[in-house]
Amino acid sequence: MWIPQKITNADYSGSGMLKRMRIRVLLFGQLKDMFGRAEDSVDLDSGATLSHLMEHYAKQFPQFRAFAASIALSVNQEYAHASTALKEGDEVGLLPPVSGGKSPVGESVGENAKLRSKHCAIVRQAINIEQVRQEIAHPEDGAAVVFDGVVRNNTRGRRTLYLDYEAYEAMALNEMEKLAQAALERYRIRDVRAVHRLGRLQIGESSIVIAVASAHRGAAFEACRWLIDTLKAEVAIWKKEIWADGSGTWR
Repeated sequence: MWIPQKITNADYSGSGMLKRMRIRVLLFGQLKDMFGRAEDSVDLDSGATLSHLMEHYAKQFPQFRAFAASIALSVNQEYAHASTALKEGDEVGLLPPVSGGKSPVGESVGENAKLRSKHCAIVRQAINIEQVRQEIAHPEDGAAVVFDGVVRNNTRGRRTLYLDYEAYEAMALNEMEKLAQAALERYRIRDVRAVHRLGRLQIGESSIVIAVASAHRGAAFEACRWLIDTLKAEVAIWKKEIWADGSGTWR
């Protein structure tokens, strides 16, 4: 939860005026709809924190204040706390709860936020499931478990027309790669792949495919289950479910 703060160590210019800094803000999911845009530039006083930025938006959009407690924050693609100080040119992400229904954890994704993914991908075209499986195939494996997450035609009995997926792509890919590496260390598996699709997906299409290879099936099943559950709960990917009446809900 964020708490409005006052600047206590203000940085003043020689003229006695507070210096200003410009922050780039990225908006996703419900916030994009609420603000009517996906990106914003905000000028703040030097010394301002993420809490000041949140207060800035709460004054502009009264509905934002009640929603803010469920938002996770990031600075330059790393999770951050409301007390984090900002500087000129920072890229801030305002991250609503992700598609698994849980806000991303408020922890850093690590020092190497620009990590290139060896095991994961984010795509906008149909996922070739057999190609993903073949990428991890090896003669020494006794098991290859593939999870195919598909778009269903309803949620709790309400008819779904299609889904729209979006992501904070650089951050999401970094998070996915770190989960893949964690699975390799935690479970006795040899290799793993995870591919997530963005954009509009029709009923029956694959939104995510995870493939795990190991010598034994038990480890492969466990790792695959852990990967999909953790990915849906923590990675910066959102989906908008479009209902039969044309309305939509971000999840």
